[in-house]
Amino acid sequence: MIKTIRIKDPVSDAQKLRGSTFSTSNDVNDTIDSIFNNVIAYGDDSLYSYTKKFDKIDLSSLRVTKEDIRRAYRSVGSKQVQSLQIMKKRIVKNEILLLKGIKASTIETRHDGVSIQKVIQPLANVGCYIPGGNARYPSTLVMCAVPARIAGVQRIVAISPPMKNGDVDPMTVVAADICNVDELYRVGGVQGIAALAFGTKTIRKVDKIVGPGGKFVTHAKMAASRYVSIDMIAGPTELVVYSDNNTHPSYIARDLISQAEHSIDTFCGLVTTSEALANEVKSQLTSIFLDDQNPLARSEIIRKSIESSGFIALCDNESSAAMFINEIAPEHLQVISKNANRFAKKITSAGLILLGTYSPSSASDYLLGSNHVLPTSGFGKSRGSLSVLDFIKITNKISVSRKGLADIAPLLKEITTAEGLLNHYEAVKERFSK
Repeated sequence: MIKTIRIKDPVSDAQKLRGSTFSTSNDVNDTIDSIFNNVIAYGDDSLYSYTKKFDKIDLSSLRVTKEDIRRAYRSVGSKQVQSLQIMKKRIVKNEILLLKGIKASTIETRHDGVSIQKVIQPLANVGCYIPGGNARYPSTLVMCAVPARIAGVQRIVAISPPMKNGDVDPMTVVAADICNVDELYRVGGVQGIAALAFGTKTIRKVDKIVGPGGKFVTHAKMAASRYVSIDMIAGPTELVVYSDNNTHPSYIARDLISQAEHSIDTFCGLVTTSEALANEVKSQLTSIFLDDQNPLARSEIIRKSIESSGFIALCDNESSAAMFINEIAPEHLQVISKNANRFAKKITSAGLILLGTYSPSSASDYLLGSNHVLPTSGFGKSRGSLSVLDFIKITNKISVSRKGLADIAPLLKEITTAEGLLNHYEAVKERFSK
């Protein structure tokens, strides 16, 4: 059920395997453009219409009210609330330390009559996309809203697809309240992204959209990035496990299953130098699926995901494995080997690296204090997880003395002449002609 690949050329083979994980058809692009145009033209009416079309729900309102929040608390258990509060507390701790570290740095320079001050400012408005559909993600709301609040964002908006009864998942509503989200709306999909990007009568537009989603939402975010900032390509889920022969194969099988249950287009696999381990993991997966005594939850989703996008990559040696993984640049990378730290030093491209037997990606999705909004589709080569850094901007404030400008004028003349932009120099020269 899971394919095995023998790696001969790590970079080329990784590119072939990764293939078109982020490609899209003209039909998908046309659909997104059509929905965007309708939201721009018809606003709230289009959101109601698309929710009825795609989610089969007739909504009476978009915004989650205080009464909705009170009702959500009544349907959520105290231990579930406690779980959300602890999750929030752990994220808060890490994000505050990160922001303090930035603000503690010296970010003002003075030299030769030039003063440059770098001012850290929070974004004014952000929109958080909280997925729905095949599963509910109150944890994602915590991951998105907490860093935004720590950064000092003035207005935090969250949207999430409604359930069949027209309500947002109660635990997601409670999470929004715990994390002090300013506005929560029952809308999702491409139309939800469009509402955040362009605004409607009910949902005012935001300055940046963050959060993960399925393939359609991910492509919609990319399309929206022509008009509004986004955080990253975040979805569908990815997991690569690197292991030698020093762990139980059932751990790896369960780790692959844990991420494959997100959706049928999850990208999950094992990279190893041990053919014995590869065969054992494959056997474990088969046993789990055939165990009628302990039926697998969400088995149909997991089966389709592993059959379509699951893999076991057999490499000749550790260096080849590292090259292969760096080219894949997975969202999550678990390293379960005899010397995990040594191998991890060879990894330059992964959204998140988890070291050792007791650091599964499933735990990092919730309560380790790390953020589970992570880059996918190879974007782990250029960035890591969502953090407070995604909700701030650095503005330069520059002041130059007369002498400081005079000192650089001759150099500026040379450069502007070379570039053929002579009026840049004339604007400087004018200041010394009066």
